[in-house]
Amino acid sequence: MSDLQKYTRKRKSRDPKFAEDYDSGYEQFKIGALLKQAREDAGFTQDELAAKLNTKKSAISRIENHAEDIKLSTLEKFANALGKELRLEVA
Repeated sequence: MSDLQKYTRKRKSRDPKFAEDYDSGYEQFKIGALLKQAREDAGFTQDELAAKLNTKKSAISRIENHAEDIKLSTLEKFANALGKELRLEVA
């Protein structure tokens, strides 16, 4: 276990607010990282994807780097532009 993991575990155990914010922030980060990976795997630059979606590169960057509160319809458009299918699972 890394020092960062040890610190995070200890801080989360003594600070419920930190734990809540950390966990939700991490989930949002993962969404953005997954979208970026899907774009790169499909061989698109941010500029190319923006053109397909009739938007600006800055909008694509914002989606990939700040995925909090992203609309489901936006996720679907993003996936479709990459030739992908959006699947949502509640487990």
